[in-house]
Amino acid sequence: MIATVLGLIFVLIILGVIFWGAQQLLALIPLGEPFSTIIRILLVIVTVIIVIWVLIVLLGIAGIHVNMPKLT
Repeated sequence: MIATVLGLIFVLIILGVIFWGAQQLLALIPLGEPFSTIIRILLVIVTVIIVIWVLIVLLGIAGIHVNMPKLT
């Protein structure tokens, strides 16, 4: 359980640095206002999906199995 928590902290730190770097790079690209907002929102959505996926994997490693709904 301790290894799972440490893994979660490690993954969240790495994802936070990647998210921060992506936001810094997006600020350097000259885009119009609606496009920069759309790209920023897509970046947040992708980051949230990755965090949820990592949490589910780490919970599975800890012995807590999460039943995901089937898409088909």
